[in-house]
Formats: sequence, C-alpha cells, structure tokens
Amino acid sequence: MNVAFFLIPKQEVAFVFQHWTMRQVMEKMEYHRYSAVPILNKDGHYLGTITEGDLLWKMKNTGNLDFQHTNVVSLQDVPLHSKYEAISVNSEIEEIVSTLLEQNFVPVVDDTGVFIGIIRRREVMQWLSKQNGNAMIQETD
Repeated sequence: MNVAFFLIPKQEVAFVFQHWTMRQVMEKMEYHRYSAVPILNKDGHYLGTITEGDLLWKMKNTGNLDFQHTNVVSLQDVPLHSKYEAISVNSEIEEIVSTLLEQNFVPVVDDTGVFIGIIRRREVMQWLSKQNGNAMIQETD
C-alpha cells in the first residue's frame, strides 16, 4: 500500500504561498476553517506548514500588530513553531502511519520536492479500522 491510495491531490487542497501576507493567509485559513495549511514557494516546492498558533504568536510578539496591519507582514516573517514533515510519493503505509501519529495531515512531495497533495489522518484511520475489522471477522471464522 503506498501514498497514491490516500492522496488528496493539490488541486483539492488549501495551501498558501510564502510571498503572501499574514492577512492573506489568515483569510484563506478562515474561509476553509483550517487550523494549519501547507506553505509553497512560487515553484510549488513544499516549505512547511503554517498554523493558527504561529499567526497568534507572531501577533503577540510583534508590538502594535493588530489585524488591520497584518496586510504588511510577510508570511516569510512568521516563525513556524511546528515541523510538519513531508513524505515522498513513493512512501509506504508504515511511514505514513508513523508520521500521522505526530501530525493531522502529511504533505506529499514528488522526487523534486514539489508539493502534490496531502494525506489526512482521517482516511488512514478509516482504512486501518476497516483492515482491523476484516481481521476480526477472519478470526471468528
């Protein structure tokens, strides 16, 4: 079982670009109701994941920064406090599961580091639950 089975393709994923402003990022996250989204550069390479906490800490630690002024703060100036590890499109289920123990989604990149989508914890847990259910049925036969 590999990544492709669980992959939600890039065109169906909310993400932001590193050259965006803090306000653009906040609005995108609010619109989609997400607490974390992948950050890409202009070439589509995965750079990290921005979280609500990162944005809040930036506001807290920057004097006189309120929502009105977030349109002048570059995303590049917001420190990331969590490291969301990306996995290769060639990864197997064991790596996916171990990464999802630490993250609620896993960014997936191709061999050149270009972001191609995500894998959400929900789909993997549903698949594992189904696999476990099938194993339980076989044990009772």
